[in-house]
Parts: sequence; C-alpha cells; structure tokens
Amino acid sequence: MEPGNDTRISEFLLLGLSEEPELQTLIFGLFLTMYLITVFGNLLIILAIGSDSHLHTPMYFFLDNLSFVDICFTSTTIPKMLLNIQTQSKVITYEGCISQIYFLILFAVSDIFLLSVMAYDRYVAICHPLHYMVIMNPHLCKLLVLVSWIMSILNSLLHSLMMLRLSFCTHFQIPHFFCELNQMIQLACSDTFLNNLVMYFAAVLLAGGPFAGILYSYSKIVSSIHRISSVQGKYKAFSTCASHLSVVSLFYCTMLGVYLSSAATQSSHTSAVVSVMYTLVAPMLNPFIYSLRNKDIKRALKRIIGVPEM
Repeated sequence: MEPGNDTRISEFLLLGLSEEPELQTLIFGLFLTMYLITVFGNLLIILAIGSDSHLHTPMYFFLDNLSFVDICFTSTTIPKMLLNIQTQSKVITYEGCISQIYFLILFAVSDIFLLSVMAYDRYVAICHPLHYMVIMNPHLCKLLVLVSWIMSILNSLLHSLMMLRLSFCTHFQIPHFFCELNQMIQLACSDTFLNNLVMYFAAVLLAGGPFAGILYSYSKIVSSIHRISSVQGKYKAFSTCASHLSVVSLFYCTMLGVYLSSAATQSSHTSAVVSVMYTLVAPMLNPFIYSLRNKDIKRALKRIIGVPEM
C-alpha cells in the first residue's frame, strides 16, 4: 500500500507493543496464556452459574452476563494481535478497524453498565433485604440487562458511523495493538471536532454517569452497614459486595490509569502498554476475584471439575 493523497485507504498498520523481533515470542506467549486464562476462567463462571440452581439469583444473573461480556471484550483485540505476531504482519483492513472499534466500545460500555447494575443489586440486597426478591424480580433483571445492551449498541454504532465520515491521508500507522478510538481520530486528516466532542461527551455521560450511580449505591450501603450493631452482621453485609467493589476498583482504576498516563507522557506507546490492564488483565482477574471470595461459586466450580466437597 502506497500512502498518497487518497482520502480513503484500505489498510492500517498496527505497530503493537514492541517492534523488537526478539520480544515478539515473549509477547505472544504471555498474551496467549493470559487470553486463555481469561476465556476459560470466565467460561467456568458461566458454567458454574448455569449448572447450580442455587446460583439462579439476580446477583449471579448479572455476574453471568459480566463474564460473557469480558470474554467478548478480550476477544475483540487479543486474537488479532496474536495473529499479527504469528504471521509477522501488522496489517488490519479499514473495515476490520471500524469493526474492532465498534465491538470494543460495545463491550466496554456494556461492562460499565453491568457493573453499575450490580451495584444497584447490592444496594437493594443490603438496604432493603426484606423486599429484595420483590424489587429484583426476573422481569426487572432482564430489563436492566436489555437496556444496558441497547444503550451500548447505540453508543458504539454512533461512534462507528462518525468514524466513517473521517478521511485518512498519509498517516496509516496506529501506535497501538488495536484500533483505539482516540488514536484513530488523531490519525485523521479531516476535521475531527465533532468526533472529539461526541467522544468526550459520551465518556462523561456513559462512564461518569454509571460511576456516580455506583458511588451513590455504595454510600447508601456503607450507611446501612454502619447502622448494624453486631460486628458479625457488618462483616456478613460487607462480604456480599466485597467482590463487586474489587472488580469496580480494578476496572475504573485501570481505565483511569490509561488516560492519565497518556495525558502525562503524550506517548502512544505508554498508552498502549497501560491499556493492557483494562483490555486483558482486568477481565482475566475477575473470575479469580469472584471465585476466591465466594463459597457458592467455589462449591459449584468443585462440582463441575469433579473435586469432592469437604
């Protein structure tokens, strides 16, 4: 492909995390291992919830959806990266790049919405325990997930369609291991004001809004736990939301770390390295966080694997 004055190019080059040949094998092995752990770990969570009738509750229904989204989220970027290393090719087609942006935003925003819905679920469980099953009925749970998907689809469709209006001239090298929205907008040679406006507005609305909801839910949870007289009661109440709080902290801290590091260093390579945290490390750790701190999940996993219960 020869760069020229064409406003429409057919390919981009993903520069990846490193261009040093001796590191490619190490990166391939590391990312393949982490990707397989992510997929199998989240699949085990899905199988455990589906096979155990005791886990057919609102909390585990949302966790089931979160595990599915995490698998899809990592599968949007990592397989293409591994394929490029294996084939020693950095090429991604224009259509492939737009598709990657669409699905990456779709599953990232779905993740955010599901985490906020799970915070609401914990709020109802701790602050209104007597009305929990009435409020969090199957119809409401399905409706919350459906609305989360619809909002995510519409948002990712908007960003993808707005990408189609941009022209790319001579800059077709992406200093990343996937087609990241902000990087793509920076590469465009046409006016990107509207794209930037929509991107930042959506980030504040669709990431900041749910995060504010999570903070509100936990402020009510902390207030409710504080009113419990016994230490054992406080511990039991807090333990029901400790795993979710850990996952929320991991997801938002890694996302925040990416944008703070890119803003501080102005280095695309640094941003690419740090983005590994939320695209792969966070989804990989989620199954461990929920299984290690949850007796019901551990019991269901032992039954699947065939380990006798003590």
